[in-house]
Amino acid sequence: MCARAPGCAVLFGGTGFIGGFFARFLVDGGHFRKVYLVDRQPVAALASPWRRRQLSGDPAIECIAADVREPFAWVPPEPVALIGNFAAVHREPGHADAEYYDTNVRGAEQVCAWAARVGCTHMVFTSSISPYGPGTSRRDEQSLPVPATAYGGSKLVAEYIHRAWQAGDPRRRLVIARPGVVFGPGEGGNVSRLVRAVLGRYFFYAGNRGTRKAGIYVRELCAALWWGLERQDATGEAVILFNATLYPAPALADYVAAICAVAGVERRVPSLPYGLLLTAGWLLDLVARPLGIAHPFSPVRIRKLVAANDIVPGYLRAHDYPFRYTLETALADWRATCPEEWYR
Repeated sequence: MCARAPGCAVLFGGTGFIGGFFARFLVDGGHFRKVYLVDRQPVAALASPWRRRQLSGDPAIECIAADVREPFAWVPPEPVALIGNFAAVHREPGHADAEYYDTNVRGAEQVCAWAARVGCTHMVFTSSISPYGPGTSRRDEQSLPVPATAYGGSKLVAEYIHRAWQAGDPRRRLVIARPGVVFGPGEGGNVSRLVRAVLGRYFFYAGNRGTRKAGIYVRELCAALWWGLERQDATGEAVILFNATLYPAPALADYVAAICAVAGVERRVPSLPYGLLLTAGWLLDLVARPLGIAHPFSPVRIRKLVAANDIVPGYLRAHDYPFRYTLETALADWRATCPEEWYR
């Protein structure tokens, strides 16, 4: 897309982690004068103080309250030049299987219907690497998706809903990103927990020191999405699908080493038997869950820690995408941006 596109951008799930960063990317980069964030969660309700500050006080960013699962009647005063669909139920554990499909599939249907109604011809959608399913083999965009979870299955269905929208008009352009774990300021997810665990000296390996964990810095993901849109303008590609991951996918030990290097600390991380950690997780769950107490040793998270995700960003590499961050420079940028999340 051109450096300053006419009209506005509308981001569904816009107050979420990726949506908020993409909004700032579009405004701070001078790409749009107005960005609307459509979400049922208001900025004031965000758990992260940094993310609340990120999206507050800028007249170029306006929030619209809506549920992505429901028909959407609002129309902005400007033409809609770009739609971003970042709305999703994604955290595992935490949701029943039906909840992933309810939001991720119905949401895709409603966003695409609204895009057709307002005549928008450019859309970006964040899927996930979850459609590939578990496995230790290295996979790229040509690998067959075999989702093993409701989250992965719902994201794959949503991809095809977006593809059907694009196929309805030859002028339409669609960029689909399949990110690995997305990390950065205000994330509050897997990598945030890993940072706290390593710095707090309660992280343990479970025979998974060399396990590959595909991931990407949130600012890199935003840049890659915009690069995809610009590439479409240059090449005429109607649909671009790419894995959004660092290359090669870092091993768990690489994350730990980079966290220590950025924080300027040394940590000797012990390795405990996987079965012992899993048993401890189940015992903690038995006590904590009835009391409503959150803890960092969920059995689901322990299983995810030992599961490999060796995903290759084949499309980005084949087309010379200019990566901006390594794992260490990404973590350093995160710490510089939001040092309060790197406490010891």
